[in-house]
Amino acid sequence: MKIYVIGIGLIGGSIALDAKALYPEAKIFGIDSNENHLQEAISLGVVDEAAVFDDLVNADFVIVSVPVDTAIVLLPKVLDLVPNSAIVFDVGSTKVPICEAVANHPKRRNFIATHPIAGTEFSGPSAAIKGLFHGKTNIICEVEKTTFKLQEKALWLFKAIGMRIRYMDPKSHDKHIAYVSHLSHISSFMLGKTVINKEKDEQDIFDMAGSGFESTVRLAKSSPAMWTPIFKQNKKQVVKTLEEYIANLSKFKELLENDDYDAIYNEMQSVNKIKEILNGMKK
Repeated sequence: MKIYVIGIGLIGGSIALDAKALYPEAKIFGIDSNENHLQEAISLGVVDEAAVFDDLVNADFVIVSVPVDTAIVLLPKVLDLVPNSAIVFDVGSTKVPICEAVANHPKRRNFIATHPIAGTEFSGPSAAIKGLFHGKTNIICEVEKTTFKLQEKALWLFKAIGMRIRYMDPKSHDKHIAYVSHLSHISSFMLGKTVINKEKDEQDIFDMAGSGFESTVRLAKSSPAMWTPIFKQNKKQVVKTLEEYIANLSKFKELLENDDYDAIYNEMQSVNKIKEILNGMKK
């Protein structure tokens, strides 16, 4: 079996590590525009060898784990090259533009659009983690457009590395992910900016910031090269979520200015049910 990973970072690298454990006899090839990343991935044992796009004619699996703006350009080219027996999947955080990019491709049946809801704030081959996807959800869009035998091939891999499968249409995916992922990243980036702009003394930030601040701004360490294209592709939904979020912040500010602490208490108490929701997800 020959597995090709295009873009060997956190997600692509982690899938490669899990695939190695599942298929000891498989050969994992890496393709990356960053030569340093490629060599690092080989030295860390994330992939076995470097490859080039022309080698995709030999592929059984192709994992496209690049920024979403690159993915919409790359995917048609990848489908041009792969054999009819190969399954290609992306891992991008937007799905409408991805699905549109391959909608009319002659080998659309060889592609399955996925979004594994897993990750950390780190990037690059060294960020790859074996077992990252265990217990996590993988959103799959337009599964009916993938040849059934290749669906089975991909689904077996996803389930074998511990992922739950959820089916969703691309528009619904992009709407919901704007709330639960894209907005949280923007909030983290902007909180970090607010503190950095105000607290010019870095030592003060380090000394006074507690675990709450650290956990809230954790996502601000994420890669701008990955997140800027996501915000661009999902602009409409992200703007809508921002409007609602800003309205809630403005309301909270108004309550505080008016000394309406009972209302503030009630606002926070009503949101405490998020604990039950998240605990239910963990179970």
